[in-house]
Amino acid sequence: MTHQHRGPWFGRGGRTGGLLALVLAFLLALTACSGEGSGGESPQQQGEADDQSAPAKVVAQPADGAQGVGPRDPVKVSVTDGTIETVALKNPEGKEVAGELAGDKRSWSVTEPLGYDKTYTWSGTAVNSEGETTPIAGSFTTVSPSATMGGRLNVGDGKTYGIAMPITLTFDSPVTDKAAVERALSVETTPKTEGSWAWLESDTSVHWRPKEYWQPGTQVAVKALIYGVSMGDGAYGEADLTSNFTIGRSQVVKANTQTHRMQVYRDGQLVSDYPASFGLDSDPGRVTHSGTHVVMSKHSTYFMNNPGYGYEDFEVSWAVRISNNGEFTHAAPWSVGDQGSNNVSHGCINLSDANAKEYFDSALIGDPVEIEGSTQQLGPEDGDYHDWTYSWEEWTSMSALNG
Repeated sequence: MTHQHRGPWFGRGGRTGGLLALVLAFLLALTACSGEGSGGESPQQQGEADDQSAPAKVVAQPADGAQGVGPRDPVKVSVTDGTIETVALKNPEGKEVAGELAGDKRSWSVTEPLGYDKTYTWSGTAVNSEGETTPIAGSFTTVSPSATMGGRLNVGDGKTYGIAMPITLTFDSPVTDKAAVERALSVETTPKTEGSWAWLESDTSVHWRPKEYWQPGTQVAVKALIYGVSMGDGAYGEADLTSNFTIGRSQVVKANTQTHRMQVYRDGQLVSDYPASFGLDSDPGRVTHSGTHVVMSKHSTYFMNNPGYGYEDFEVSWAVRISNNGEFTHAAPWSVGDQGSNNVSHGCINLSDANAKEYFDSALIGDPVEIEGSTQQLGPEDGDYHDWTYSWEEWTSMSALNG
């Protein structure tokens, strides 16, 4: 008789085999969830790491101990991984330097020029997100110049000048670092006016002129921020210079040595036509120079000197200087008979008393006086202002920043 076996069966496809597989899978899942042996941080350990913040880092510019810092060089303290809590930069006398804190409190910058040959010291604290502080400290020393160099502007605050007026900045000594100086100069105009600086034949003077005559009514602001600027050879600028002025009406003199006339155009209209006598054509030492002159000064009474031609302290009235070579317009009652027909002066434009006074009263410093017809040309040897004898291309080529 055959007996059937009804006990557990562990063969393929049996129910007991399936149960065993489920148990093993459950145990494996438990092991995986426990994280044991995985090498990773527990949640508690990760939280502890997040709570640890890096200390605030402070960087000063210039670096601690720096020497020879320019008074206008950038001076700044910056913080990473934190913000500035307090900061001060003090000079040797303990006075705090003016500065500005950035909106995010991560930097503070000096906003005024520093002094020459002084040691400045930082103090303050930076703080990280946990309230831990880092000191702000250190010091640096500014440059000690071998010399300081002053300058003079030819334009004054609140003044009104003619449409040919150049701006000149003249220094006490020759400038060797012209590019550094020119970068410290600016001319702002309303309306906008195209112009350029040019270093003329002398290393002691730089001029600015517009490409064309100024537009009447132009407002001009000149800034020469030369304090703390290297002039070269160890010399530095002594003080900043500024000026704000206005350009007046348009008045242009057109004079011709061959027609013996001096005509005045105001706002484009002929308003005066004077008979005149110019410098003697046959004598190169007396001939009036052709070219665009500029009114430089006015004198109701002036004493002329030319020892080579036998006169000193010779008094004239209503004198208007138009160059540095001794050329003026002025009253010359002694030459009225030649005015309008012959050139007999020593280089000046001779007018009658009435005409000289009328022109004197109308003239502004900076008005152009355009002369033509003579054998001699206005040039560098005639001194300031021969600015308008150059083409625009020649003028801009004399900028230290266009080399």
